[in-house]
Amino acid sequence: MNTPAVIGVWVSILVIVALMFIFDVNVVPSNEFLAAIGRGVPSEESSSATSSVSTVADDLAAVVVPEDGYTLDIVWGDTGKKLIESGAIDLEKYRENYSDEKYAELLAFLTDFQDGGITITKDNAYFWVNTLWALGLAQKSDVLDKGVMGTDYKDRAGSFASTGGWTLGSKDAMELYSAYDIISLTADQQILVHEITKNIYRPCCDNPTSFPDCNHGMAMIGLVELMVSQGFSEDEVYEVALVFNSYWFAQTYIDLAYYFETKGNVAWADVDPRLVLSKEFSSASGYGAIKKQIGNIPGVSSGGGSCGA
Repeated sequence: MNTPAVIGVWVSILVIVALMFIFDVNVVPSNEFLAAIGRGVPSEESSSATSSVSTVADDLAAVVVPEDGYTLDIVWGDTGKKLIESGAIDLEKYRENYSDEKYAELLAFLTDFQDGGITITKDNAYFWVNTLWALGLAQKSDVLDKGVMGTDYKDRAGSFASTGGWTLGSKDAMELYSAYDIISLTADQQILVHEITKNIYRPCCDNPTSFPDCNHGMAMIGLVELMVSQGFSEDEVYEVALVFNSYWFAQTYIDLAYYFETKGNVAWADVDPRLVLSKEFSSASGYGAIKKQIGNIPGVSSGGGSCGA
């Protein structure tokens, strides 16, 4: 570096320092400026930047999938016992599959009457997707009998992941398929369940819940049936459906929360659940389009959802 250039650089430095003292300004040098004087980017600055962006994902996760979970004030009753009696769930297979201590209390939902509601957390989301899957599969349902799977795909209804993939029962999946009145649903409630499930998508595929070709779709049918049978409003059903989808596909909905807050200036708590659950946002293609717009949000290296609970 020639002498005039060196003098120019140091004059610039003195001017900046003077401004800092006179106006109490916190000046952060650019990478280009640091390079000009022969220095790299300070490690403390890099560390601080990493720390600040990582909180974006953490803050969104705290809102979308809180550690304390979400409690649905519903009567589970003896639904679990009926699932065992029907053969939809094999208790011994469940005990083996959920041998971890964190599932110990949950197994009571299969053996005892439960009226304290259902709490879904990140730790037990796997249990609830399977248990509601069993309910959605075995419950006598217009969605299964009169919907796409029971009509257009009737001859191969047993070939989907939601049917052929069910291995935790004591009976074959197609023996269970829409075969039992686990919960009581009137004709009007059956129609309502069908209408609601047409509008709920999940990010592992492009089909609505009314075409439950995967485990999450069948589980969502079970959840909607349970809520409708107990008189929950449509708005309440959509709200809870979004919560359960969020715990089943956490990163997907953290990404969507980031999209709504940065692109639409709408906080997650204020977003319409029906909109989020629509094909535009919650289907595989819809979410994929959103993901292209936002990329990886600060603090997260990747995202998405699959049918692996």
